[in-house]
Amino acid sequence: MFGLTTEEIKTNLLSGLTVALALVPEAIAFALVAHVDPLVGLYAAFMISLITAVFGGRPGMISGATGALAVVMVALVVDHGVEYLFATVVLMGVLQVLFGLARLGKFIRMVPHPVMLGFVNGLAIVIFLAQFGHFKVPGPGGTPVWMQGPQLYVMVGLVALTVAVIYLFPKVTKAVPATLVGIVSVSALVIAFGLDTKTVGDLGSIAGGLPQFHMPMVPFNLETLRIILPYSVILAVIGLIESLLTLNLIDTMTDTRGRPNKECLAQGAANIVTGLFGGMGGCAMIGQSMINVNNGALRRLSGIAAAGFLLSFIVLGSTLIEAIPLAALIGVMFVVAEKTFEWGSIQALRSIPRSDAAIVVGVTIVTVLTDLAIAVVAGVVIAALVFAWEHAKHINVTIHDDEHGWRVYELEGSLFFASAGEFQTLFTPKEDPDDVVVEFLRSKVVDHSALEAIDALATRYKAVGKRLHLRHLSPDCLELLSEARGMMEVNIMEDPHYHVADDKIA
Repeated sequence: MFGLTTEEIKTNLLSGLTVALALVPEAIAFALVAHVDPLVGLYAAFMISLITAVFGGRPGMISGATGALAVVMVALVVDHGVEYLFATVVLMGVLQVLFGLARLGKFIRMVPHPVMLGFVNGLAIVIFLAQFGHFKVPGPGGTPVWMQGPQLYVMVGLVALTVAVIYLFPKVTKAVPATLVGIVSVSALVIAFGLDTKTVGDLGSIAGGLPQFHMPMVPFNLETLRIILPYSVILAVIGLIESLLTLNLIDTMTDTRGRPNKECLAQGAANIVTGLFGGMGGCAMIGQSMINVNNGALRRLSGIAAAGFLLSFIVLGSTLIEAIPLAALIGVMFVVAEKTFEWGSIQALRSIPRSDAAIVVGVTIVTVLTDLAIAVVAGVVIAALVFAWEHAKHINVTIHDDEHGWRVYELEGSLFFASAGEFQTLFTPKEDPDDVVVEFLRSKVVDHSALEAIDALATRYKAVGKRLHLRHLSPDCLELLSEARGMMEVNIMEDPHYHVADDKIA
């Protein structure tokens, strides 16, 4: 079966069952956040988990309805209704498929490691903090208030018991996932002693039938497109960022390599199908993926099993699943948060460059306070600016006179937009002899700003009646310089074998 050993089949099936149990409360909660029926979230979790497990680029990664997408969907549902949400999810999927076909998924590997650390730590904190919402109950007027007295003590005790089982059970045996043992044992305890505590059923009923094909009931016109397109773009971007970063994280943890473009296609196809079958859309779920990875389930069977078990809960076992105490699932997610957080990064903050430390902390904070997409984009932009700043400081020059009495400036470093200003300060046209050589053998001309800087330097030397010679500058650079300024007195002495990265070159 799937080319797996008996042990792998057992591991992946049991892990799939554990993941399915953990999917239920989150799918319901995210559906409620988006102001849609719980079944809309559950159907999304089932379909997205199944399709990405079968066709995705990262076996072992779990996808489903997520909070990052749910918070974006709220305004759309409130203003236009759930049918527009279904249409938005379909278009979101189409955009993700186009992203995959364009083979843009590979660019996720350009996300710097400090940004990845901030992303992981931020999501760990988000997962941890999200669980505290379950410690509230309806108060006067329906306003949520914190639990008190025996109800709180029971809840905390059950959470602590679940966490203890998960950490201690592997010392006895690893034949069964500790997370599943924790959920089952705490559930049995609650049922056996009739303990009064919140259960999955308190979030909403999960009873339902099979998903039915449902074409979104919206007008097919430009006005509808105007409404749904902005939401579709945002959801597609957030979904892909979270999915591809999770894929990258699992690659690092397992020392394997996923296929990001294939994952983009699978995520897109899953969202198209979900939107046409009454689901709210989704992406990779780092919490459930960490449960799977920590259980050693790295095959497609685990995701397929999770989807199958989840559908069976909806169709056949809703009464049983609704009796599971939320405390058991909260305990599982607390452990997930603890294992997801990169604790070593705290110690590393003292030894890594300050700029990298600032990026780690900044992305973590922004992830917690805003959302993943903003945090990652901000982190990448900051990392790029830091890179440019550091390289701008590394444009150096060695000056000497050759046997002809010519002044030779030997450059070292990258000449680009950030270092162009410093480049100009290296030269003294008024004090130099009539012939000046700029040696580019150990310097790289990177962009059009660098070409403009070279042109400006030639103009300075021309103004004082002196000749500038450019050595080891590529022919394409000279061509652009000639076209831009007509500086024909700039000479090529030797041709290198590199090309300038400029937007004027096809």
